Amino acid sequence: MATLILVRHGRSTANTSGLLAGRTPGVALDERGAAQAAALPARLAGIPLAAAVSSPLQRCRETLQPLLDARPDLPLHIEERVNECDYGDWSGRKLAELNDEPLMEVVQAHASAAAFPGGESMRAMQTRAVDAVRDWNARIEAEHGEDAVYALCSHGDVIKSLVADALGLHLDLFQRIHVDPCSLTVIRYTRLRPFLVRLGDTGDLAALAPRETPEADGAAEVGGGAGAP
Repeated sequence: MATLILVRHGRSTANTSGLLAGRTPGVALDERGAAQAAALPARLAGIPLAAAVSSPLQRCRETLQPLLDARPDLPLHIEERVNECDYGDWSGRKLAELNDEPLMEVVQAHASAAAFPGGESMRAMQTRAVDAVRDWNARIEAEHGEDAVYALCSHGDVIKSLVADALGLHLDLFQRIHVDPCSLTVIRYTRLRPFLVRLGDTGDLAALAPRETPEADGAAEVGGGAGAP
């Protein structure tokens, strides 16, 4: 079956402002995010891509644009099912404020039970994203053969949930997975099982350097975070 390259969108203005963007319109790549996107064609230069699939949100489409410019024959498909999690009433709020919400503890430790007020549950997010990938795997293989490779640009929590599914992990464990902005995660699907080939690959190890502000008590970054400074 097909090999899937998951691209998290480049760093956004919401990431650097500490906001949980969700599906808030008008969230674009910041300067660093644009540079990350500009480097994407070179990082994927040796890979013959059959197609590009994208979340409908601006930051994902901006991330893929340099790749599409470099490969004018590469078809782009917009897929609503890999859209960002609908955080509902949490959308656009400061993450620092949301950390005090009782629901945040559920999001961190029992994600399968977390449902955002006015939005969707994390379980529903994972289900729609997995269904989308299964459908695209079948379509890409039917059109381009079982060795085909395609890219899909989405969001931190969506990608983490897809990785958890590929590894056979319960959704409650998905916060143990981390993917930086514009990182590449590669899953090779086969008839019997998926293989995680790359996870959060940014091409360098800068993200491993000690941070000036340590993460609070091992908390995961809801929405994906801004990546290394």
